[in-house]
Amino acid sequence: MASKFSFLYVTAPNAVEAESIGRTLLEERLAACVNIFPQMKSVYWWEGKLDSADEAVLIVKTAKELVKAATERIEKIHPYDCPCAIEIPLGGINKKYETFLTSELRVSS
Repeated sequence: MASKFSFLYVTAPNAVEAESIGRTLLEERLAACVNIFPQMKSVYWWEGKLDSADEAVLIVKTAKELVKAATERIEKIHPYDCPCAIEIPLGGINKKYETFLTSELRVSS
């Protein structure tokens, strides 16, 4: 059964920036929890050239109904011109964790 929650996969230039983005989303109740993976290597095409960079990953735990608002907020505060914010819909979720997420987000019950 599908859940009413999603993850947002977000990349940032470093862990400090990822934490700043995460804290903003938490303070505005657009996220119930964020996980930060402080270092990864990204290899990608950008403006017609193959490029690479060290980045951090932010996993944002939110409600489906908040994904649009959270994504718009990320785009507004993110230092990149083209930030990565990809929704990952969740399948089943354990009841206790669902209760936690619901209690920490501004969502309809």
